[in-house]
Amino acid sequence: MNDPVYTYDEISDTLYVSFAHGEIATGIELNDHILLRINKDKKKVVGITFLDYSLLMQKADFGPRSFPLPGLMSLSADLRELVLDILRKPPVSDMLVLFTYSLSPSETIPITALHDLPLVLT
Repeated sequence: MNDPVYTYDEISDTLYVSFAHGEIATGIELNDHILLRINKDKKKVVGITFLDYSLLMQKADFGPRSFPLPGLMSLSADLRELVLDILRKPPVSDMLVLFTYSLSPSETIPITALHDLPLVLT
């Protein structure tokens, strides 16, 4: 896999990260701010788009901000497992960390936070 290519659009506050430029991909909306692009046949990540990037990177009073991933729950079981597998491995795991928020012992919500990305936005 190639080194990621970062493209930041300051006007829309959107960070595009491409791992396989020009490859056909399926977009998976993880939440309102994170779009994962994958090649389902090859079972690999093609890119990630971070909308409202500066909001995602803001620190909260008690550490990094975390965001629920409701988009995972709307996927078929097979596609959800593929997406989770992609999220848990580099290069995606170098950018996102996955957590589980437990509402009760039997009910959980997947959430994520962004790692500091190797990118200086000017």
